[in-house]
Amino acid sequence: MLYLGIDQHANQLTIDLGTENGDLVLHRQVKTEWKPLRKFLGELESLARKEGGYMAIVEVCGFNDYLMDLLKEYGCDQVVLVQPDGRKKCKTDRRDARTLRESLWINRARLREGKRPAKLRVVRVASEDDAMDRQLTTLRSQLTTQRTRLINRVKTILRKRNLQHDCPTKGIQTKKARKWLWALTLPEMDRFEMNVLLREWDLIDEQLDQVDKKIQERYRQSDVASVVGTIPGMGYFNGLSIACRIGDVEDFPRGGSLANYWGLTPGARNSGEKNTPLGITKAGSSHARYVLGQVVVHVLRRDRWMRQWYQKIKRRRGSKVGRVAVMRRLATIICSMVKYDMPYMTGGPEKFEEYLRKHKGFFGETHITAGRV
Repeated sequence: MLYLGIDQHANQLTIDLGTENGDLVLHRQVKTEWKPLRKFLGELESLARKEGGYMAIVEVCGFNDYLMDLLKEYGCDQVVLVQPDGRKKCKTDRRDARTLRESLWINRARLREGKRPAKLRVVRVASEDDAMDRQLTTLRSQLTTQRTRLINRVKTILRKRNLQHDCPTKGIQTKKARKWLWALTLPEMDRFEMNVLLREWDLIDEQLDQVDKKIQERYRQSDVASVVGTIPGMGYFNGLSIACRIGDVEDFPRGGSLANYWGLTPGARNSGEKNTPLGITKAGSSHARYVLGQVVVHVLRRDRWMRQWYQKIKRRRGSKVGRVAVMRRLATIICSMVKYDMPYMTGGPEKFEEYLRKHKGFFGETHITAGRV
């Protein structure tokens, strides 16, 4: 068996290939143009066939898809996708490829058996449906961000001329305000820029309508999204965003595992007698954390039990820590909701236990973990 470490960039790949004994076989750079890349992979496949195949490891980035498909096409037995390490003082592509290959070689037995490797944060490759939903929800977030920036530029023009007080409505996002913006008398260049911004605003609104329709369609087709969508404040977009970033719920033995996967568990720095608690790790999906942060407001309004629990933490640690604690608790609840295929239950763990006994046939408390942090 051969072991391949790849440091991936847009225009070139740095390759480090080793044997079963850990010895170096090949160390070179390959252009990502199709012809030289396919030529190299063809040679690698022929070489690996004599050695019993090969495994590959690559760090996650925004353009892994084509490379993973190519590796599988050219006979790769297993592709391991990992999170990159933190910044190093001495960093080169060759060092990175060598480090990846050595990490793969050290953990080869555990990876073949499907066990958790040492000192590697393996990324779960999303299913085809989840990947499509992630792309769709990310697209909507990007469009919303573009619209917000555009609106701020419109407000800047109004403030430049101190015209914001003349708006016929409280905000400028109403139909009446948009009509007023089109008819507003401005100096030549300001009027020209305003027209460009308003046309772009109309285009983004049209694109958002199309994306929202597609999101609703995908939401109705997803059983997990339908379950997650029962949480107060979720809706189509948030429900689909969370559902497609869970993956296989059976990968999480406890609800806290999903919270850790999304980077909602606190870190720590321990050395000798010193024990320094840190903030949440933020190691997982930033989009999932953002959505949970928005949903917290609605959950606290509608779930009295959760609100009382939050207020106890708020009095001791402050509102910010309390909200993050609610986010972490929501992650544990979501894990149990998806695992047991049940809607969100207000009223705390007791209501959840009652629902499981009544509808799922569970007795006792051995299976009941939702809401416990």
